[in-house]
Amino acid sequence: MSNAERIIRLKTVLARTGLSRSTLYRKIADGSFPRQVPISIHGAGWHESAVNRWIADPRTYCEDSRG
Repeated sequence: MSNAERIIRLKTVLARTGLSRSTLYRKIADGSFPRQVPISIHGAGWHESAVNRWIADPRTYCEDSRG
């Protein structure tokens, strides 16, 4: 698995983005932040590449903008 496809957990996402937990989940709900990926029954994370795309341009990020 390449670094870009690594799964990162909530604490890492919050540290890298500077968002609060509530803001992060609000952005996920409105489609302006990448959705979580299930990694176990009770665990989830984010693809690092998707978070990096959001960090690169948070104002124009859209859930459908993959690639």
